[in-house]
Amino acid sequence: MADRLHADEIDIDAEMVRRLVGGQFPEWADLTVRPAAVTGTDHRMFRLGEALAVRLPRHARAAGQVAKEARWLQRLGPALPCPVPIPLAVGAPGEGFPLAWSVCLWLGGEPPPSAGGVDLGRNLAAFVAALRRQPTDDAPPPGPDNSWRGVPLARRERVTQAALGQLEGEIDVEAARAAWARDRDAPAWTGAPVWIHGDLQAGNLLTRDGRLAAVLDFGCLAVGDPACDLQPAWFVLGPEGRAAFRDALQADDADWARGRGWALSVALLQLPYYRDSHPALANGARVAINAVLVDL
Repeated sequence: MADRLHADEIDIDAEMVRRLVGGQFPEWADLTVRPAAVTGTDHRMFRLGEALAVRLPRHARAAGQVAKEARWLQRLGPALPCPVPIPLAVGAPGEGFPLAWSVCLWLGGEPPPSAGGVDLGRNLAAFVAALRRQPTDDAPPPGPDNSWRGVPLARRERVTQAALGQLEGEIDVEAARAAWARDRDAPAWTGAPVWIHGDLQAGNLLTRDGRLAAVLDFGCLAVGDPACDLQPAWFVLGPEGRAAFRDALQADDADWARGRGWALSVALLQLPYYRDSHPALANGARVAINAVLVDL
């Protein structure tokens, strides 16, 4: 994977992180700093010793995510059925880095299998259900800082059609357009907004022995349409895991269609954007697109 994923990405290296930590958190100044083997699309990750991690936004568009995670994961994290990266400290701009950043516990595990099974499907359903149950007082609505995850699906029409226009000859565009129209027009969510993670893809999940071990990166956290968090059915799970996930959440046909539309729309945007800079993420988008088209 190329080191830079975005045209407006901030240059960050281990020496900068070492200076930031040493200058603002002297209690951790003697710990080693090294790049994490796997890092996020909105944040660079560095190991800090063996037990801690440093997360730094890659670009200014993710700047608000640090404060949001620091505020809400303190409240939501203890109520969730698996570990999440609750910030232990928030750092200020400095040493040439212009944004806030955070330190959290390092969460271990392995990337999910290519087609997660029944156990993972049930574990993901338990996580989604627990998150949905949390009180939403003063919770943030969808907006630019969470890529509008959780808005009514029809509001993604323009960007989804634009992405389809970039994929002629690479996917079955006509089939994808038909699938999008079908799911875009599913009955809208009419209930109260609920908490959503917004980005339950393989890169934000850790597993052990096929079971969910941790959920990472809550930058897309907001309250909105719960169908947005059905995306892992097509991004992460195989057919049996997908069925177990749906059954455990008791998703009706309208919810399921909107979730499938979310998975397709997000995958269509990811594929051309990350085709060259992040081949693994682009391949995950292809997997999701193909899984959706099987349902056509």
